[in-house]
This record gives sequence, structure tokens and C-alpha cells, in this order.
Amino acid sequence: MIEISKIDFKKYPDQLVPAVVQDSLTSKVLMLGFMNEEALSKTLETGQVTFFSRSKSRLWTKGETSGNFLQLKEMRIDCDNDTLLVSALPLGPVCHTGTPTCFDGENPQETADLAFLSQLEEIIKDRQSASPDSSYTAKLFKKGTAAIAQKVGEEAVEVVIEALQDDKDSLIEESADLLFHFFVLLRDRGQDFSDVVAVLKERNS
Repeated sequence: MIEISKIDFKKYPDQLVPAVVQDSLTSKVLMLGFMNEEALSKTLETGQVTFFSRSKSRLWTKGETSGNFLQLKEMRIDCDNDTLLVSALPLGPVCHTGTPTCFDGENPQETADLAFLSQLEEIIKDRQSASPDSSYTAKLFKKGTAAIAQKVGEEAVEVVIEALQDDKDSLIEESADLLFHFFVLLRDRGQDFSDVVAVLKERNS
């Protein structure tokens, strides 16, 4: 990611550096915040973009009250080592007014949909260490890889059947089941959906 020691926090009297947040999928600029060394460390540690709020005089994780977190994907330092470019996936509206960005313009709806997939991955990840009695997902993890893989196969067959029967509503339902169980299988094998996307992007290039 980045080395904290390379950032010139002392360049500014308040030791806060600007952090420009950019959507990792659309490259649209979402907001501007400020980070001190502690905020940056917490961002890198938790994966949730955290700023130092000048109005609150404390660390502030974006989404801590609204749930609209910014999930960190990448971070870069500018050529003067005093400004950060933060690439993040928004898990909901970014601006406090309820708009997708703090600047004029919309962020494509596809971004919100993909953000939900990221949320789903996080939920599945949490279920992996939960008690088998707490949820269906946790129970699946308890059964092991073979059982999860079998479930993916069953759901794939259901998708094929509904597609051949031309039942659009059922096709969507079964596709959702397939995607969910596929995510569970990926997590069981220690992989993320982003790993699959990376392969697709490489093939497309």
C-alpha cells in the first residue's frame, strides 16, 4: 500500500494532510478529508477510510453513524509526499446530504450494486467464524468445502433448468442463490471476488 514514514505530516502546522477520495470502480472524486498519522494508521489497519475531523477534533471513520463506509482499496502519495489519493469502494451515499458524492454529479447506480456485493462478502466473512447455530451461512462453513462446492453445483444446475424453461423470475432467484453460494465457496478457499474480477480484467485487456 504505502509507507507512513514517507508522508510529510510536519509540512502543515496542524500535521494534517489532504486526502482525496476516489471511487475505485468509476474513478469519480467522492470527497476531500484530512488525515493525521493516527487516522492513516487506522485506515490501513481496519480497511475503512478514517479521517481526523477538524470540527470534532477527533478521529472520524466515514460511515461510523450512517453505515456508509468507504472500503479502502488502494492509497497513493503525491510527488511532494504531502497529499493522499485514496481509492475506495463506497458502501452507500458519501455526502452527508445523501448524494453519491460531495461534488456535483452522480455516481453510476452500478457502483451501489457492486458496493452491496462487497458488503455481502464482509457479512459472509463474519459468518465464517460464527457459531454454526447462528446462521445458515455459518452452518455451511461448518460442513466444509465439499458440502459448499456441492451446493454451488446444485444451484448451477437450477440456473440451467430455469434458463431452459424461460422462467425469468425463477432464473433471477436461482442466479442469486448461485452467486451467494459461490461467494461462500470463495471465502472458504481464502479467495475474494476481486480475485475473480482481476482475472476477467486481465483477459479483457
